[in-house]
This record gives sequence, structure tokens and C-alpha cells, in this order.
Amino acid sequence: MSEKKKTTIVLFSGDYDKAMAAYIIANGAAAYDHEVTIFHTFWGLNALRKENQVPVKKNFMEKMFGKMMPRGADKMGLSKMNYLGMGPKMIKQVMKKHNAMPLPDLIEMAQEQDVKLVACTMTMDLLGLQKEELLEEIELAGVAAYLGDASDGNVNLFI
Repeated sequence: MSEKKKTTIVLFSGDYDKAMAAYIIANGAAAYDHEVTIFHTFWGLNALRKENQVPVKKNFMEKMFGKMMPRGADKMGLSKMNYLGMGPKMIKQVMKKHNAMPLPDLIEMAQEQDVKLVACTMTMDLLGLQKEELLEEIELAGVAAYLGDASDGNVNLFI
């Protein structure tokens, strides 16, 4: 019996389109029976943020980061052609027309397929994000945990 194949993805980007690509690949790999981990770090953590503000105690700098970063996957901008927020609206209309799944649905699908969604604890500390501000069923871990998953990985991607 062969071992289950493993796919790991580092999601560093906070761009809607790049996060979509990461989640499309993750869901595809999970559908092909891969064990999948997405390690969200720096701006990629925004994909895991809850859309609603969560009352947590923060210092001034942490509050500033919280206000400046998009709250949730649906609020992320595009890597190209963002045009003050018009680009994301346009691409979402085109996606809807072509029955393409939006990013929040891709994240939900990943969770249903048991894709391991990991938030980088070091980045959470740097940006002042707390577990309560993230979606449910997110694992918290550092780089060592990611490297443990990646060292056995058949596919390792950095997005």
C-alpha cells in the first residue's frame, strides 16, 4: 500500500487572485487524495480573518495593523488591476457569470475536505492578530510545524 501524497502551500500573498490560486490547487490536491496543508503567513493571514470585528484587547500598533489590513477573504484586493477596489468587483462579476467559486467558498470547501489551514504564530504576534479574529478550526503553528509537513511533501508551493 502506498503512502498518501502530501501537498504543502505557503500562502504569503494577501492578493485575492493569488489566494484563489492557492485554494484551487489545495482543493484539487485534496480531491486527488493528497494530505494538504496551507501555511498562511504575513499578508496571507488576511484570508483567514473573520469579516466582522472581534472585540479583543490590542495596543496602538496592533489596532493600526488591524484597520489597514483587509478583514476576510472577500475584502482582499487583486495583485494587478486593483483600481481602487473596482478590479475585485469586476473580477467577481465575471467569476459569477462563469459559475466560478469565490474565494470564501473555496476556503469553506478546503475545510470540508480536511485541508489543514495553519496560521503562522510568529506573524500573528507581529501583526497583533489573535486566534479569536480568525475563522473557526484554524490551526496555529510556527515554521517548524510547516517544515515538518513540507519535508514529506510531494508538492511544495510558495504563493
